[in-house]
Amino acid sequence: MAMESSHSSSSSFSYGFSYHVFISFRGSDTRHGFTGNLYKALMDKGIHTFIDDNDLERGDEITTSLIKTIENSRIFIPVFSINYASSSFCLDELVHIINCFKEKSRSVLPIFYDVDPTDVRYQTGSYGEELTKHEERLQDDKERLKQWKLALNQAANLSGFHFISGQGYEYKFIVEIVECISKKINRIPLHVADYPVGLQSQLQQVKLLLDEESDEKVHVVGLYSTGGMGKSTLAKAIYNFVADQFDGLCFLDNVRDNSTQNNLKHLQEELLLKTIGLDTKLGSVSYGIPIIKERLQRKKILLILDDVDKLDQLHALAGELDWFGNGSRVIITTRDKHLLTSHEIKSSYEVEGLNEKDALELLRWMAFKNNIIHPSYEDILNRVVTYASGLPLALEVVGSNLYRKDIQEWKSLIDEYERIPNKDIQEILLVSFNNLSEYQQNVFLDIACCFKGYSLKEVENILSAHYGLCMIYQIGVLVDKSLIKINEVKYVTLHNLIEMMGKEIVRKESVMELGERSRLWFYKDIVHVLTENTGSKSIQIIHLDCPSTEVVIDLNGKAFEMMENLKTLIIKSGSFSKGSMHLPRNLRVFKWQTYHSECIPSNLLNKIFVYMKILKFDNCKYLTEIPDVSSFPNLENISFEYCKNLITIHNSIGFLCKLKFLNAEGCDKIMSFPPLKLTSLKKLQINGCKSLQNFPEILDKMEYIETISIDGTSIEGFPASFKNLTGLVDLSIIGKGFFTLPSTICEIPNLSTISYYYGNQTLLLKQNGNMSSTVSSNVTNVNLQISNISDEGLPILLKWFANVKELKLSHSNFKILPECLEECRFLRILELNSCKSLEEIRGIPPNLKYISALRCKSLKPSTKSMLLNQQVHEAGETAFHFPSVGDEMIPKWFEHQSKGRISFWFRNRIPSFAIFVSTTKEYGYISNYSISLDVRLLVNDDEWIQPFPYFPTTSPSWNLPNIFVNHTNVFELQLRKRISHVNFRPQLEGKWQLISKLKEAFLKNEWIQMKLELRDCGYLDAYDWRSLPKFGIHFVKEKNNMEDIKFSNPNRKRKLDEYLNTSLSLLHPLFKKHKFVEMEVFEKELIEQPQHRHSLASLLGRLQI
Repeated sequence: MAMESSHSSSSSFSYGFSYHVFISFRGSDTRHGFTGNLYKALMDKGIHTFIDDNDLERGDEITTSLIKTIENSRIFIPVFSINYASSSFCLDELVHIINCFKEKSRSVLPIFYDVDPTDVRYQTGSYGEELTKHEERLQDDKERLKQWKLALNQAANLSGFHFISGQGYEYKFIVEIVECISKKINRIPLHVADYPVGLQSQLQQVKLLLDEESDEKVHVVGLYSTGGMGKSTLAKAIYNFVADQFDGLCFLDNVRDNSTQNNLKHLQEELLLKTIGLDTKLGSVSYGIPIIKERLQRKKILLILDDVDKLDQLHALAGELDWFGNGSRVIITTRDKHLLTSHEIKSSYEVEGLNEKDALELLRWMAFKNNIIHPSYEDILNRVVTYASGLPLALEVVGSNLYRKDIQEWKSLIDEYERIPNKDIQEILLVSFNNLSEYQQNVFLDIACCFKGYSLKEVENILSAHYGLCMIYQIGVLVDKSLIKINEVKYVTLHNLIEMMGKEIVRKESVMELGERSRLWFYKDIVHVLTENTGSKSIQIIHLDCPSTEVVIDLNGKAFEMMENLKTLIIKSGSFSKGSMHLPRNLRVFKWQTYHSECIPSNLLNKIFVYMKILKFDNCKYLTEIPDVSSFPNLENISFEYCKNLITIHNSIGFLCKLKFLNAEGCDKIMSFPPLKLTSLKKLQINGCKSLQNFPEILDKMEYIETISIDGTSIEGFPASFKNLTGLVDLSIIGKGFFTLPSTICEIPNLSTISYYYGNQTLLLKQNGNMSSTVSSNVTNVNLQISNISDEGLPILLKWFANVKELKLSHSNFKILPECLEECRFLRILELNSCKSLEEIRGIPPNLKYISALRCKSLKPSTKSMLLNQQVHEAGETAFHFPSVGDEMIPKWFEHQSKGRISFWFRNRIPSFAIFVSTTKEYGYISNYSISLDVRLLVNDDEWIQPFPYFPTTSPSWNLPNIFVNHTNVFELQLRKRISHVNFRPQLEGKWQLISKLKEAFLKNEWIQMKLELRDCGYLDAYDWRSLPKFGIHFVKEKNNMEDIKFSNPNRKRKLDEYLNTSLSLLHPLFKKHKFVEMEVFEKELIEQPQHRHSLASLLGRLQI
């Protein structure tokens, strides 16, 4: 891999600094004593040290040149003395030092010289007094004060040196510091890359992962990707970036090649030598493990294990977290993601290829030793970048080979590489392939040659049929080894050069004879083999995709006869001359898209295909008939979707006892479907068959059926035999006109989801006479949006589906939700949006957590009052939303009320509380717009802001942060869950920092402020509010310790105590002569009016002294 430019390598990833050490100190305290002696000792050792020699009073702000000096220094030594915090200059200096520590991973070694580290950490003692003075002076610059406090806290939490006068020799103390610094600067940086381009962003991402855990814990991070992507380069850059923060360092490169059975112990010896200087010979790996643990468990080390490929390597070198001291970090690079999972490594990062801009830059450096080139090379450069597809190895190899070559030589070489991959690149990529089992190698070659771009599900189905085994595990292995990827929409893809590697492996099976290769995918090769009849038993897969429909293959009738082992034949596009097609009996997968005939070839059906599992004729617009398919007795998957002219389906299709998937989606002209006796069927798709008027008869129990979709058909109901679908789980219906749902649907034991929505259709419920009215189904999810269900039908529906957990009735016209709704004891989610006629909800089920009744304008006040009943919400996790009644009052059980914002303090744990928000808007036609709730947490003056969702996690919309205008909203915030659910990468750093700060504050029993604030979302700011939102919160006493929640600032009381203790100690002799009867009144005023800071003279006046 590579980075920004040849010049940035030294500054960013190796050690090119102006100064080894930068000392920050208070001149009046230590310049002519400790700091001066430390400076001389460092310089005497050849350690180039910066110290500000200016004895004159410095200005209030540090200069640009000093900031540059800080940024160009490697190690920082802040000397915290008694008066350090009195200097705003020193504090500003410290802020810049801490920024370098966090952003550039510079080393900071704090020295506490005659001060207690806790005074620095918590700003007590002299540090608290000086910051109080600064606070009085900086009323208009509170952000600067906040940064000072945060920098002091962070610096004091770092490992450093503590000296107390009279308890040791100062010169020995200085020697100890100098030795520590010497060890750090004597470390030799690793060479990262000749031309480091594009590393910076990935380095920062890995740094975030390293910082996920505090310095009190050991943390392991894995880096994985395919070979040549730059894992080792990135690991070296990280090593140089963070090395100074550790007591011991070890980079073990090429562990895969160096860890044969005889050499693993030598790697253990190298680990001990590099980290602690122990030069020893180990008898065996087992002997080395306890020695590593014993010698390193109190040492903060950085260990990088590069190119690991076996679990025993990890067991020998980094077996457990307790092998290493607190703050240690272990980085593992590997091609095998599963290896990280097996070793229980939870933090991992996939190393990515270079983007186009960085790839071009690296290629220019490699091919021209310069980033500026003649414009005539731009097109060929872009072609090379496309070929390399971001793989740094390929860019480096190709760029080196093209150094000082003219354009014609460039074109010639790239033409060659596109036909036959470069052997140097091939060797690196082959490492992962060679580590696969034979089955896994074959599956990889299948995907690389034929199935790139297919959906994961289809690849699994085709390969399972091809091999007669489930291939899910093998495909997972290929993903773990970074040979293939599954994208976000579950399609299989792989890097272009890895694809070429696979195809090259197959090409080498027979360089000259195309018919002797195991897989054929290039259409010209396939045409040659079929027309020349050169096929052989070596061929296992043919995947034909002609670039033009004008290509007509003159098929030799016996072309397939020699292909005895052909198991998969896929024709995505291509035309054949009329003639016979004698397919081999071993064929297992036959897929022919865009078939150009009205009927399937008869010679395909005149023999028994015992092994055929998948038969697909999708998108065949000329096909009118599916003939007798009884010649495929073991068929598991048949599909003829979107055959627009298909009219007839032979009855034999209903008697394929092994059939699992039947797909007739989008066949517009099918009017009837044969009866079905498919005892193995799992999924039936007849959606989009708009002429289909009747659901097929079910002749026998079908226990394995899971999904049926009849969306977009003309079916108006189910036959009585529908109850034979005993395994049915998911039923989807969208149609037109009327649809009758029979009560026998309650007899289907596994049915859990019914979806009937967004159609121009009215749902009718038919009670069968022989069925008990008390029988309820096991259905848990009912979606009947826009179903036009009537008030008469609702009670029947609720009795049929009394076990429902999620009920969606939005856009319906009923007026009343009846009392029997209460009998739905499992119901948690109820959606009634835009039920404009709805007037009453006559009961609330005991476990209901979510009601959305947006735009239900006819709701009566009695229903709204019921929805605001405290008992309904007291159990927590509720979220109710319904139209506001107008000028309504906040219920009294919301003890703390305001308009627009509320603030409080808490400690020990994040509290649980319910929120009431009611908004009104002058312009009703924008009532759908919304506002968001911002949550602000202030922990030790560090503010964290996030708009938070409020829906319960049981709701499919729980992640939406909006609160609707013209509506009343009552919900529990569930802040702890919301923090844990933050997974968006740009927010992760803030999440981990917040969690760390919260844990620290909870341990110290510190108070944390929470601010809740509503803000406009959408276009609300374009209109005037009729009134501010009414805002209230309620703390559930059973879930909270109310002693840990305050609505006035408890920190002011603590600061007052410190102020009084300091001030009144000066008046101690006078205390004996006076009674302070006004003290409590004075204290109360000072807490309530902190802006009026009382001076000592004012205090004396109040106390009549």
